[in-house]
Amino acid sequence: MLKIKLSKSFIKNICKVALNEDLYPAGDITTNLLRNNVKKKVKLLSNQVGIIGGLEFVKQTFKLIDKKIKIKTKKKEGSQIKKGDLIAIIEGNIKNILIGERVALNFLSHISGIATKTNNFVKKVNKKTKICCTRKTIPNLRVIQKYAVKLGGGENHRFNLSDEFLIKDNHIAANKNIREIVKRAIKSKKGKKITVEVDNLNQLKKIIGLKFDRILFDNMSLKNLRKGIKLSKKLYETEASGGITLKNVKKIATTGVERISVGSITHSVPALDLKMQI
Repeated sequence: MLKIKLSKSFIKNICKVALNEDLYPAGDITTNLLRNNVKKKVKLLSNQVGIIGGLEFVKQTFKLIDKKIKIKTKKKEGSQIKKGDLIAIIEGNIKNILIGERVALNFLSHISGIATKTNNFVKKVNKKTKICCTRKTIPNLRVIQKYAVKLGGGENHRFNLSDEFLIKDNHIAANKNIREIVKRAIKSKKGKKITVEVDNLNQLKKIIGLKFDRILFDNMSLKNLRKGIKLSKKLYETEASGGITLKNVKKIATTGVERISVGSITHSVPALDLKMQI
């Protein structure tokens, strides 16, 4: 699995693209109405309980606009925050602060939202069960979203299609023979992990005993999931997916499954409610 490294240069480049999107072609025409060289202190506040993440994006956004803007962070990356908490104080030319306000908040609220929702899932299950993200990410934001998942206490699934073999239902439907396609993966393994998705116990029985790494039980009933885990746990790592919510994740974890993958922690997560206030 590829390691996620959010270097300052990576974050700077991402913020630069976001600022270009917001300022093209004529800059902030509304903020230009304000007087020049007026210095203000702006408070970055939380309107919601959660996990804060993306503080370096805030710093790099304002640094790109005006290197004289000072940012004093009051919370650490990945820390728990409460409603009304002061996260940071931003001080400098108010025109330049307002230019970067929305870009900074967009990154911060999105990363914090993913970290918060992931953490809510993590707290529902026992320590032996890992909450994992998927490839259901916003295009071009995968690195950032998977970083946020880790920040919330989750685990990253494969990063891209080259990371590992994941034989899914459509691969099986296209090939018609689940055992044959698994054998092909084993021959082509070359150090890569092999995960096989099954949606019924008959599929599992056809491949059990072959040398691969993980069984992914997709949209299984709790009864069948327990049976599947009993059949395969000593042979393979086990994972559950499909229709996972905060309401049912605890019951799914009680089956003894080792991993639970949740698409919603990246593809449809609400942003954490944050604001900047003069």
